[in-house]
Amino acid sequence: MNWREHITVDPQVCHGKACVRGTRVPVAVVLDNLAAGLSSDEITRSYPAVSAEAIRAALAYAADLAGERVVAVPE
Repeated sequence: MNWREHITVDPQVCHGKACVRGTRVPVAVVLDNLAAGLSSDEITRSYPAVSAEAIRAALAYAADLAGERVVAVPE
């Protein structure tokens, strides 16, 4: 999946945070909802402008970011 088709960063929108294209819904909000256990259907009901494909793109975006650097996790 090419997440760049669904995720944008614009300094004029949401203070430059990554958002779902064509919305003001930050990727972080989508990811927070997924982490809280909401399904894609529940998220799209809460945010009708966010498609299931955009939710998958948010996950792909997060995966790319996670691969960019190593974060030390205390034991």
